[in-house]
Amino acid sequence: MSKNPTISDVARLAGVSKATVSAVINNKDTVGEATRRNVLAVIEKLNYRPREAARNRLRPRAGRSIGVVIKEEDNPYYFEVVAGARRFAEEKGYTILVASTEGSYEAEQRIVELMTAQDVSGLIITPVLDSQADLSHIFDLKRRNVPFVLLEGVRGLQANLVDIDNVQASLAAVNYLIEQGHSRIVYFAGPPYSLHSEDRLEGVRRAFSESSLSLQKDQIVPAGAHLQDGYQAGMDYFGRRVTGRPTAVVCYNDLVAMGLMRALHELGVRVPEDVSVMGFDDLEFLRYAPWALSTVHVPKREMGEQAVRILDRHINATSALPVEKVQLEYRLVLRDTTAAPVEAV
Repeated sequence: MSKNPTISDVARLAGVSKATVSAVINNKDTVGEATRRNVLAVIEKLNYRPREAARNRLRPRAGRSIGVVIKEEDNPYYFEVVAGARRFAEEKGYTILVASTEGSYEAEQRIVELMTAQDVSGLIITPVLDSQADLSHIFDLKRRNVPFVLLEGVRGLQANLVDIDNVQASLAAVNYLIEQGHSRIVYFAGPPYSLHSEDRLEGVRRAFSESSLSLQKDQIVPAGAHLQDGYQAGMDYFGRRVTGRPTAVVCYNDLVAMGLMRALHELGVRVPEDVSVMGFDDLEFLRYAPWALSTVHVPKREMGEQAVRILDRHINATSALPVEKVQLEYRLVLRDTTAAPVEAV
């Protein structure tokens, strides 16, 4: 068997024609299910890469590329992830190509299809995961044996993954506030197109369920992922509440938290004297912001670097490698925007 298997190798080992292998690769309905499964098993066994992707391994490293598919081009979270990915990728001779879906799964499909058509060596993807999302393009990458790494998991798909435990990280943030004496805590929730939104909300729920406190429906406030989302949600929520205000707010991410901080400042609500605010992500630019935000640190540059390390191994493998899942460490970073509530002091 040649070091870099061909479609002829797949056809010979599977006992079918090259046309049949091609039909399986292109997901045509002219192939029976048993034959399809057999061909896919051989593709995985040989680590065969359809079309030009197989020949990528023969190209000089300087001619290869990695596509990074992010969700929001204005979110500095992804800037840090890409910076970590680029640093290691350039050492290995890859060029990084970045495209943003802006939370649209249709855009994600188009971007993935375009990048694979241009024969990127591998992909790093933060998938759009709302209830309407069609993830067939990601499952298609798996079927076609295109190397990729996810930065958010997809339920039901065994794939390379680099992430933190968002449930436990969110739980830790809420637990800290409860331990400080806060009993009226509100969560400003993230966008519907992210599994991180679901996981971080689950962490909030678990923190409440493990305490003597109860989480009411009106304590979960839909916000989003951007500065303006946090600002608008803050103005709407706190602008109409004179009494019964929460003493703490946990936010989906740092951008929402900073938008909320702006709204509270305009409304004359003091932080942390009146309301404690907790973010999530620990964005680097916050070190230069007017408010020193308490938050959950996510090792974003390491996340990008680890994703490229995994891709590089799978791109250069001459046989199928097992799925790699890396869970990085988070930590609470406590700064000036959280404190014990006045009544608990």
